[in-house]
Amino acid sequence: MSNVSSEPTVSEEPTPEDTPDSVPQAAPQTPSATREDPDAVDGRRAAAETDNHGTADAHAAGETRAKLGDSQVAADAEDDGSPAGDNRATGAGSSAEASNGKKARGGNAKRSRARGNSDVGANGGDPAGGDRASADGASRDGTGDKDGDGETDRAKTDAGGEGEEGKPDDAEPAEPADPFSAFAPEPEFVPGRFGRIARRTGSGLTRFFSHEWTIAALVSIALAAVMTWPALFHPATTIPQDIWDPTLQAWQMSWAGHILTTDPLQLWHANAFYPDQYSYAFSDTLLGYAPAGMIGSGPEAAVVRYNIIFVFIFAFAFFGAYALARQLGVGRTGAAVAGAAFAYAPWRLGQAGHLHVLSIGGIALALAMLARGHGFSLRRGYEPDKRRWGWVLGGWLVAAWQISLGFGIGIPFAYALLTIVLATAITWGYKHLRWRNVRRPFGWKLFFANLGGGLAFTGVSAMMAYPYLQVLKQHPEAKRSAEIIGLFSPPLKGFFISPPESMWWGDVYANARSTLGWAPEMALLPGFFLYGLAFVGLFVSVWRLQHRILLGVGVVGTTILAMGTNGPMDGDIGYMTLYRILPGFEGIRTSGRLMVWVTLFLALLAAGAVGTLSERAVELFADRTQSDVGNRAGAWRVMTLIPLVLVLGEGMHKWEANPEVPPAPVAMSTLQAPLMVLPTSELFDMNVMLWSTDGLPKMANGGSGFTPSDQEILRLNMQQFPDESTVAQLRSLHIRTVVVLRNEAAGTPYARAIDAPIDGLGISRTEEGNVILYKIDG
Repeated sequence: MSNVSSEPTVSEEPTPEDTPDSVPQAAPQTPSATREDPDAVDGRRAAAETDNHGTADAHAAGETRAKLGDSQVAADAEDDGSPAGDNRATGAGSSAEASNGKKARGGNAKRSRARGNSDVGANGGDPAGGDRASADGASRDGTGDKDGDGETDRAKTDAGGEGEEGKPDDAEPAEPADPFSAFAPEPEFVPGRFGRIARRTGSGLTRFFSHEWTIAALVSIALAAVMTWPALFHPATTIPQDIWDPTLQAWQMSWAGHILTTDPLQLWHANAFYPDQYSYAFSDTLLGYAPAGMIGSGPEAAVVRYNIIFVFIFAFAFFGAYALARQLGVGRTGAAVAGAAFAYAPWRLGQAGHLHVLSIGGIALALAMLARGHGFSLRRGYEPDKRRWGWVLGGWLVAAWQISLGFGIGIPFAYALLTIVLATAITWGYKHLRWRNVRRPFGWKLFFANLGGGLAFTGVSAMMAYPYLQVLKQHPEAKRSAEIIGLFSPPLKGFFISPPESMWWGDVYANARSTLGWAPEMALLPGFFLYGLAFVGLFVSVWRLQHRILLGVGVVGTTILAMGTNGPMDGDIGYMTLYRILPGFEGIRTSGRLMVWVTLFLALLAAGAVGTLSERAVELFADRTQSDVGNRAGAWRVMTLIPLVLVLGEGMHKWEANPEVPPAPVAMSTLQAPLMVLPTSELFDMNVMLWSTDGLPKMANGGSGFTPSDQEILRLNMQQFPDESTVAQLRSLHIRTVVVLRNEAAGTPYARAIDAPIDGLGISRTEEGNVILYKIDG
C-alpha cells in the first residue's frame, strides 16, 4: 500500500530528483509487457488474485499499474471539486487495470508521481478526502461494480473469454513466485434473511439504549426509586405520607379503570357518595391514570398501583424538566439540575399525600415538545428548518393528558398555554404589520398540527369541565370562597420555611412552621441551594440577558400569585384578580399550588448558571495533549456535578417507614348494596372508599375536598341509628346494609349503633368479630 504523506507535494513534470528516498518502492519491478517472461505471468497472476479477493500484494506488479492510473484520475477529480469525483476515480481505477502496463514502465519517477497524486486524492481540498480514498481503494481491490450488476467492472473489460493482455482464461498459469499469494483470504460471511433481521434489530436496540433520552428516562426512574424510598419496599401494605388522601386517590384510579372497561357512560357517577350524581368530580380525578387502574382489582392491587404511580410521577417530573431545559439550549448537567429542582424541591415533600399536586411532569414535557416541534429554543431562537409537526401534535396531547389529572394544577397550566399562544400571535402580527415580507410563522403542517392538537386539548378540557360545572350547580358549597382562599394563602416567609418531611431542614424550621396558619399548604421552600443558583443565573448564564430578565420576572410574578390574599393589596394585584375574572380559579382551594411555576422558573435560571459553568470548564481545559491537563479537565467536569448533588440532597425526605394501610374489615363485594359504614367522617370515609374497591358497591360514604350538604345531614342523623327516623331515612335512600365497626365506633357519637335495641324497626342484626351488620328490609 502507498504511504500517505501528511504534507503531499505534486509536481507537474517529475524528475529523478522528485523521487524521495523516503517513498517505499514497489517490490519487484514489472517486466516489459512485450515479453512472455515467467515473471510477467507472475505479475499478471498476482494482479488477478488481487482483483478477485480484494487484497493488495506488494509483490505483484499489477498493483503498481493500478496505482498509476487510479491515483492520477482520483487526484484530477479532487482538483476540479466535482461531487462526482469519487465515481470518476473508481472508474479510472478500473480503466487503468485494463491497460497493457505501459504506465508501469515509467520507473521510480512515475511511481513517485502516482504516490503524490494519491496523497492529494486522499487529503487535498476536502476533509472527507481520506474516506473517499479508502472507498476508492475498496473498489479497486475487487469490488468495483460501478453499475451494480454484481460483476466487477474489470472482469467486464476482459471480454471474449480472455484475461489480461489477451491471454486465454484456460491457459495454465505459472506457479506464483510467492506461494502464499495463492491463498485467498476467507470470504466475508453474508448473513441470511433472519441473520440480517437480527443484526438490524441488535443495532437498533443498541442505538435505542445508548440514546440520550433513553438514558435520561432510565436514570429518572432509578433516581425516583431511591428518592421516594421506601415507597417500593412494602408496596402492597404501606402507602406514602398518611392513610387519608392517598387511599382516596388509590380509589380514584381503581374506579376509573373499572368503569371505563364496564360502563364508561357512568364514569362521573361513582360508587361513593351515593345517591349524589357526578361524585367522581368532587375532587381532582386523576383520570389520566385510568389505564393503570385497569390492571388488578381490590384494595391490595389499588395500594400497589398507587405506590408505583407515586414513584413514576417523580421520575416523570425529572424527565420532563430535563427535556425542557435541553430543548431550550442548556447542557446535560444544567438540564439535570433543572430536573432535580423541579421534581425534588423540598416543598413537594409536604404534598406527598396529594398525587394530583405532585403530577406535574406533563407540564414540562408538553412545553418541551411544543418548543421542539416549533423549532424554538432560548439560545438559538426560532429555527424554521427544525420544525416538526409530529412533536407539536404530541405536545398538545401530553398537555391534554395533564389536564385530565385534575384542575387544581391543570387550570393555571391551561391559561399559561393560552398566554403563550396569544403572545406568539401578537408578536407575529406586529412583525407582519411592520415588515410586510414576513413569511407564515410555521407553515401549513404546523398550523394544522396546532389546530388539531389545540382542539383535542380544548375537547378534553371541556369534557373535564362539564361535570365540575354540574357539581357547582348542584352543590354551591363546593365553590371556594374568598375566605377559604385566605385561610390557605401562604405569607412571604412561607417560601423560606421547609415542610417537616425534609431531611435537611425539617427539624430546623419546626418553630418557624408553628407560626404559619396552615403549615401543610404554607411551608413552600423550593430549596436554598436552588435560590442561590437561580440568583447566580441572573448574572452568569447561558441564557441571553432578556431571557434571564423574563425568567426573573416569572419568579417574582408567580410568587405574588402563589401568595393569594397575602399578595399586594390583599391579593387584588395578583391572585384575587384572577379568581374574580378567570373561569375555574374559584374551584382551586389554595393559591400555593402555583408554586409549581415558581419552581420551574427557578429551575431554568439555575440550569442556565450551571450550564455556563460546565461549558467554561470544558473550554478552559479543552487541550488534553498533556496528561495533567486532562486530569484537571476531568476534575472540573466532576466539580460541575456539585450543584446537582446539593439540589438533590436538599430534596431528600426523612427515611421513615410509610404508614400501613388499614385492612378491609369485611369483604365488601359480599354485602348487599347500597350500603353505609359507621362511623363516618371525611377522613375515615377515605379508607372506606379504598375498601370498596373490592366489588365497588354503591355506598353513602365518601370523602373529598368538600362535604356535600346532604351527606353532612346524613352523617349527623346517623348518630341516632338505629331508630325509627334513621331507618326511615335509609329506606328512602334505598340503602340495604349498614356496617358498624365496633372498635372504630366505640367512644364516638356513633357508639349507639353497637348495641341499641332494634325491636319493631324491621331490621336484623348479626355480629362477627369487629363487624356488626344491619340488614334493612325494603
